[in-house]
Parts: sequence; structure tokens; C-alpha cells
Amino acid sequence: MSAIVEKNNRHATHAAHVHASIWPGLALTAAIAAAAFGLRQLPGVATFSPMILAIVIGMGFHNLLGTPARAKAGVVFSLRRVLRFAIILLGLQLTAAQVAEVGAKGVAVIALTLVATFLFTTWLGRLIGVDRKLTQLIAAGTSICGASAVIATNTVTQAHDEDVAYAVACVTVFGSIAMFGYPLLQGALGLDAHAYGLWAGASIHEIAQVVAAAFQGGKQAGDFGTIAKLSRVMMLAPVVITLGVMAAQRARRAGHGHSNAKAPTPWFVLGFIALVGVNSVVTIPPEAKAAIVAATTFLLSMALAAMGLETDIAKLRAKGPRPFLLGLAAFIFIASFSLLLVKMTA
Repeated sequence: MSAIVEKNNRHATHAAHVHASIWPGLALTAAIAAAAFGLRQLPGVATFSPMILAIVIGMGFHNLLGTPARAKAGVVFSLRRVLRFAIILLGLQLTAAQVAEVGAKGVAVIALTLVATFLFTTWLGRLIGVDRKLTQLIAAGTSICGASAVIATNTVTQAHDEDVAYAVACVTVFGSIAMFGYPLLQGALGLDAHAYGLWAGASIHEIAQVVAAAFQGGKQAGDFGTIAKLSRVMMLAPVVITLGVMAAQRARRAGHGHSNAKAPTPWFVLGFIALVGVNSVVTIPPEAKAAIVAATTFLLSMALAAMGLETDIAKLRAKGPRPFLLGLAAFIFIASFSLLLVKMTA
């Protein structure tokens, strides 16, 4: 009996330790998000969203000072759990009527862009001699939803940890470039709010990066960009399932049995859809909605701060230039191909 009690006490102590270990990282990402909000009070800085400022501060902090080891758990928590919770809350800013605006053409643009980018990236990776598993991670991260897609895809590709880290750093850096560059190109390319939102949602890597870039074009562009991006995220499961089937076939041909890896479900998308439904049938008071919008933006800024704190510029140099060039080429392809489709369907 005493042995059972002692074992339960050890489990409780371990759980409390794990729970407590996220707080330093959460405090760091929250502080960076608060600093981003504060910086917007300076002249000329208000044109940038706090989300963009948060990832810049995070990247600078990590690469110049270094992210403390004890903050790691909380940073990862912000990057995954806080981000997904914030995306769920975004559902309260949208309605079913707006979701229907994506339409058949919008879905076609998103799906064609995803498939073409994945195929192009895997083809080019083979051509220039990048490892197959790293190529698939970069392809998934670029074509679907950044770091989340990289991590999900690795459940079936089973690449080395450094490949996962490289792919995450790669899609984060190029997605950040898109986050800064797209708002500057909207006018020059003659894109209205709808077309700009679709372009951003169909081609920028991370959900939070899409939100940051699309809302620079106004609320309509931001809302539509978010919807388009989440429609793209919904395609993660079939892509991962397909890669899992391919991996299992390769294993059987090699005589290594079969793979038991299962595709993860992007559950936060279901939460987002549920809150869109709630917002479509329930009238939320303006004061409450304003508070929810502010809280959502702050949580997204925390997630982007965490993304910056996870982005090690040195990782892009450690494996040589070829994977970097692959990520760059994939980024250029998805941006140009999706823009072409948006223009054709406008």
C-alpha cells in the first residue's frame, strides 16, 4: 500500500514540475508580445501589427542573446497550444456567410497551389540532391501550414531531429519574409481585399503569418485570408495520410514490415469552425467582441514571439546551401503560382 502511495506522490510531483516548467517560457513570450504592443505607440511603428513586431523581437532575442533553457517548455507551449487556442478564438470574428465567400474557385486555387507546390518541391529536392525526408518536410511546411505541417508530416517520414529543426527554421524564415513583403506588394499587383486575402491564405506558410500579413490589407482581407488559410490547413490530414501510405509501401518493398504511424487531426480547425457557427447565430455585444479581438491578437503575438525564439539562423547554414535553396525555390514557386491562379480566377 505504501509503495502505491509513494508512486502516486512521485507522479503528482512530476506532473507539478512539468506544469510549472512552462511558466518561464510563457512569461517570456508574453513579455515580448507586450513589448510589441508597446512599440506600436512609437511614431511610424503603428503601421506594423504587433504580431510582426513580436516575431522580430523574438528572433533578435534568440539569435543575439539566446533563449534560456528553462524557457524552452513554455516557448513550445506558446508555439503550439497558445497558437491553436488563438486560432480557435478567431472563429468569433467570422460568420458562416463569410466562410461561404471562399467559394469553389477559392478552394480550387488553394488545392491546386498545395498540390503543385508539394510536387515541385519534391521534384526539385531530388534534382539537387537534398535528402528525401528533409525535402518532404520542407514541401509540407511550405505547401500546407508551416511548422505544424512539418511536425505532423514527421510522424510518418520519421526524419532526424535536426531535419525537423531545419525545416521549421526554413519555413519560418521564408514565411516571415512573405509576412513582411506581401503587404508592400498588394497595391503594386493591383489586388483588392478579396484577392489579396486569398493570395496570402493560399501561399504564406504559417497561420499566424497569414493573419499578420492579411490584416495589413484591412479587416476584409484579414478575415478572408484567415478563412482561406484554414481551408488549406484542413488539407493537412489527407496529405499526411498519403505520405504515410507511401512510406508503408517503401518499407514493405524494403522488407521492413509496415508503418503504424497515424495522421494527426488538426483539431483546432474544428474548434474554429464551431465558434464561427456560434458567432453566426449568437449576437456578441460589441464591448465583449472588442475584448476578444484584443485578447486574440495578444495570444497570436505570443505565438509569433515563440516562433522567433525557435528560429535559429545558424541552422539554415549548418546543412549547406542546397536545403536553403530548396526552401527559397519552394517559397518563390508557391507565391508566384498562387498569384497566377488568383489573377486568372479574379
